[in-house]
Amino acid sequence: MSSLRNVFRRSWSCDEKLEGKVVVITGANTGIGKETAIDLAKRGVAILHSHDVGIIVVQHVAKVIFPPPPGHFLLTYLLLDLIKKSAPARIINVSSMAHSWGSINLEDLNSEKHYDKNKAYAQSKLANVLFTRSLAKRLEGTGVTTYSLHPGVVQTELWRHLNGVQQFFMKMVSPFTKNSVQGAQTTIYCAVDPSLEKESGGYYSDCAPANCSAAAKDDNVGEKLWELSCSLLSLTWD
Repeated sequence: MSSLRNVFRRSWSCDEKLEGKVVVITGANTGIGKETAIDLAKRGVAILHSHDVGIIVVQHVAKVIFPPPPGHFLLTYLLLDLIKKSAPARIINVSSMAHSWGSINLEDLNSEKHYDKNKAYAQSKLANVLFTRSLAKRLEGTGVTTYSLHPGVVQTELWRHLNGVQQFFMKMVSPFTKNSVQGAQTTIYCAVDPSLEKESGGYYSDCAPANCSAAAKDDNVGEKLWELSCSLLSLTWD
């Protein structure tokens, strides 16, 4: 089965070392987050997972209430000054090919009027890509670069939340899915590959640049989403 999974995948490896760097990973205790942390730790970085982030913010940002769990937009905002001081630095958002099925509902962004888990998931992944593009523009010239990615269809503990029909489907396609180590590779690629040092705002899959959907390239919607996010969080992001 392992050979079948790797038939169509680009092989990638990099021995880049990152001594002296600090990496913050949300969800580093399981799945692809855990495997990313293991790989980067071997490269010499200090790993902070999401439970540690509140400590950083309290220590470095005055009069901030840090609500667990933090949204990626808010988390990035709170840590951005530290990230800029650490340049060259990279901000990586794990999205999904599911972003292609999503649309941004600016009138009901949090699905409070109507909730559909599949639409909400696709919208959140589309928002990841749009946020990455918008953030890249705002960080031009700072030495901080941004990346979004599709990790692949990964066998993780999240599968336990699927209904019976969905679990049956995933079992059928499992020969073509990735394990957690394989699923972490594109995140690691975006974090360490020297060839991406000057790239920013792009979307990646299987350790290579990839095409995102037309909706994910709609910078007009991206700006509206950015402004709405600032409004919902009552913050000003210059």
